[in-house]
Amino acid sequence: MSDEHDYGEPTGTRVRLPDADPYGGARRPGRSSSRSLVTVVGVVVLLIAAIAFANRGGDDSPSSSATGDTDKPKAAPTAATGTKPVQMKMGGIPAGYARDAQGAQSAAANYAVALGSTGMFHKESRHAIVGTVYTADAAAGLQAPMDQAYSADFLAKLGLDENGNAPEGDTFVSRVIPVGTTVQAYTSTTAKVAVWYLGLIGMSGETSTDPVTSSWKTWTFDLQWTGDDWKIVSDEQKDGPAPVPGDDRAASSDEISKAIEEYGGFTYAR
Repeated sequence: MSDEHDYGEPTGTRVRLPDADPYGGARRPGRSSSRSLVTVVGVVVLLIAAIAFANRGGDDSPSSSATGDTDKPKAAPTAATGTKPVQMKMGGIPAGYARDAQGAQSAAANYAVALGSTGMFHKESRHAIVGTVYTADAAAGLQAPMDQAYSADFLAKLGLDENGNAPEGDTFVSRVIPVGTTVQAYTSTTAKVAVWYLGLIGMSGETSTDPVTSSWKTWTFDLQWTGDDWKIVSDEQKDGPAPVPGDDRAASSDEISKAIEEYGGFTYAR
């Protein structure tokens, strides 16, 4: 658990207030130690500083190690294991994970998807999501700071109204797409799982000035087995690793809106 906190009693979970200018740069600025920057405990508002597509080019040569693979840690298997996915949901979020390392990975991936969804921008659904994926103690310490973070001013910077709704005819996009997971530590009651993911955020619409952009991040969760399921105790994010951008043609706002409406998300289970 982390002992860094600025609001209320320590819950072991840290949250960073959303950037005041979510589309002002290609990446989030680093965390400041100044209390005047209003750093709060809890979960980070996701994907706000998306990587700009304009930053193309640069060194395209692949990186490699001259020492070979002898000292590299073995990667977790990515092939399907045959284990059945979870069969139940709580508030629309997959639940009932196995009490093993594989179950912890599935929980972390699915929780990242939920915390990166558009539901986080609506107060009622945000409270439900946080209350479902975090331990009771962590969730109790998050709700008020989270409500302050998702202020009307912040939502307005994203093109949303005070209730988190997009203008008529526009589609607000916020998605987390896990690429892979790895277990950094595991016991029968605790687990530390990192989720590497591609994120999408922005407003799709003819009048939007904040088009949907992508970013690559790694989200690490400290999980605890409680109430017969894995729950988040604390979490943190960092940028990357990001691959070299390709030369794909950027889709129009209509194409993005149609894709978001037609393609649903996944329940992740190995």
